[in-house]
Amino acid sequence: MSARGDSVMDHLIRDSAPLELYAWLDTDAEIPGWDIFSSNPFSLPLPEDNFTTVQNYFAEYHLEYYRQRLFMEFPSRLHALLLFATRVDAENFRAKHPARVFGKHLVPARSRGAYVVSFHDSSWLDYLRLPHSLNLATLDEVSKHYWGGRLVEEAGLTFMDNAWRETPVIEALFQGTLEPVTHHHHTRTGWLPGFS
Repeated sequence: MSARGDSVMDHLIRDSAPLELYAWLDTDAEIPGWDIFSSNPFSLPLPEDNFTTVQNYFAEYHLEYYRQRLFMEFPSRLHALLLFATRVDAENFRAKHPARVFGKHLVPARSRGAYVVSFHDSSWLDYLRLPHSLNLATLDEVSKHYWGGRLVEEAGLTFMDNAWRETPVIEALFQGTLEPVTHHHHTRTGWLPGFS
């Protein structure tokens, strides 16, 4: 996985070697029968947050538009399972977005057979979802960094004239077959939103 903005191929993997990934899932979701929406913590809006719904749609739209133009070999965020590269990434996501994973289980899964997976810093999406207006050139630059595998913390971003830095949360865009990992204990988050 690369943090460089000049290489796109070392965070895109086509393989059949077993790979372990993580997801926050509802209690009734089962591997491998889960759907794309159950694995994407941003797929459903929070009930009180219509602005975030619009921001999420816009961020996803522009990332997909940019991928179709310049990164077609990568899995689409719209047609892949959105997982976390490691347990630490999943826990960091929970720390940043407790309401998005409230009541869900942290579930490890292992690939079975051939798959395609790419790894990206999901903090780029956090930046796109901030309440600001970004021009097309900036949206393209953010998309280039996301698909290119660059970490947000390396970019020197600003928001409202202040430095904006976030802990990387590496997500995996996965296309293939998954099976449950039975040697791990499932972790359920009982945290209330805003409390750790």
